[in-house]
Amino acid sequence: MSDAALSTFERLFGPEFGHGKGFDLAVLRGALAALGDPQANLPPVIHVAGTNGKGSAIAFMREIAEAAGLTVHAFTKPHLFCLAERFLVAGEPVSDAALIEAAERVAHTAPGLTQFDAQAASAFLLFSETPADLVLLETGMGGRDDSTNLIAAPAATVLAPIDLDHQDALGATLAEITAHKAGILKRNTPAIVARQQPEVMELIETQAAGVGAPLFRSGVEWDAFASNGRLVVQTGTRVLDLPLPALVGEHQIDNAGLACAALMRWRDLPDAAFAKGIAAARWPARLQPLTRGPLSAPIRALGGEVWVDCGHNAHAGAALARALQDMNRRTRRTTVAIIALRARKDAAAFVAALARAVDHIIAVPLAEAYAPAENIVQTSRPHTVSASAACSLDTAMQDASRFAAPRVLICGSFLLAAEALTLESD
Repeated sequence: MSDAALSTFERLFGPEFGHGKGFDLAVLRGALAALGDPQANLPPVIHVAGTNGKGSAIAFMREIAEAAGLTVHAFTKPHLFCLAERFLVAGEPVSDAALIEAAERVAHTAPGLTQFDAQAASAFLLFSETPADLVLLETGMGGRDDSTNLIAAPAATVLAPIDLDHQDALGATLAEITAHKAGILKRNTPAIVARQQPEVMELIETQAAGVGAPLFRSGVEWDAFASNGRLVVQTGTRVLDLPLPALVGEHQIDNAGLACAALMRWRDLPDAAFAKGIAAARWPARLQPLTRGPLSAPIRALGGEVWVDCGHNAHAGAALARALQDMNRRTRRTTVAIIALRARKDAAAFVAALARAVDHIIAVPLAEAYAPAENIVQTSRPHTVSASAACSLDTAMQDASRFAAPRVLICGSFLLAAEALTLESD
């Protein structure tokens, strides 16, 4: 698939910065000054960091805000098919032409940026020049030194669940990773915090106290849970009784609750907007069922089902395992996970988290930066799950069709998820 905007950014700024590259916001800060500091001329910003759930929480917030009649900008990462997916301008996906023009303006005024710096600068330009009521801004990686962390006074910050990922860039321990992600907290700016591991919450509380950021914590100042087929979100002063999210999995209850809590802390929106937004939110490749295309057709013909998810770390693997176990409580099926992982990911941790909910793993290779399929098979051997390798996603699907009415989960990578969705739409 051609991606003119991505080609332009690569030509002007080189490949998107690699993991392990040193962080340096001084260069971007100078570039933004040369551009007239567009980041200082934005609508209210809700800045979101965390390991998993950031994109889903933003999808919920966008739908709720739009249901309330507000106009929304959003910058998210990564994309599935094309770079322009990352940029939502006044409720509409940015055009390639507008994104290319912004990139060229950035390159002309402020050469020498990394590609992700340039993407953030382009987003700030686009958002500053188009009226809207709200900006939803997702960190690229980490938070403290992230290219998005030049908003001096956001309306709110949001910390989705924090766990191990990107250890090559953020540090090997939860403490190091949390220090990066909690670095988005700002003085006198409310911080809405998802339920966290005790160690992580303690570190967030220490960081918040140090900078003077008031906390709004899941399980303390607010909570969200499923009850009688509904989503309940409650604070000390308000209770929302909402439909369950269309997005599948127990973790989406948490993500939807986080979105509601953030918007309730920011502004008084009507209950009807929360209800409409939660029901309407969609976010591709997050436990997305494949129900009508050629890739899933052979499995569906057997009475089975196919799901796609881009989760790729242990925390995501555990969430997927819980969702699969819940599915199996309702309808028991042989569960087959088709997995590809980047070489820098912790394959052993991801497989260990997922293995308790699957019967068979099929590993597939992808691009050069991906782990060989046989390496993923090796990580499966300590677990009570059979494993094999396939040369492609198509072949893996054929192998999965050997099982009776299987439940197939394609997971481990945005690239694999994009390939699956492309093949399903052919």
